[in-house]
Amino acid sequence: MATAVSTKLAPISLTSRALEEVRNILIEKNVPGEYGLRVGVQGGGCSGMSYLLGFDKPKDQDETFDLDGVLLIMDKKHAMYVLGMEVDFQDGLNARGFVFNNPQAKSTCGCGSSFSS
Repeated sequence: MATAVSTKLAPISLTSRALEEVRNILIEKNVPGEYGLRVGVQGGGCSGMSYLLGFDKPKDQDETFDLDGVLLIMDKKHAMYVLGMEVDFQDGLNARGFVFNNPQAKSTCGCGSSFSS
């Protein structure tokens, strides 16, 4: 079943560096065209909740958004935890990877991949 892409404003944003890295991964890993970038949260991590970032197909409970040509997939229930979040990509000497800047997080762990709300 094909899922229509929403024209609504996405609850999160990706920096140009993050979008570039996602596009690179899509090409390098030969990710099928019907897949998009799933962003969300799941229980666990040292602060109570951890971020979810990966490639997936949209499901019935999902909303989809177009972020400069990248299909963003998010479970509707996750929006309240990530509203206003910015995903960046760092490629420096000390760290390489995606970084989550979440205004909804009351506290975060030292690694930055989990939070409490």
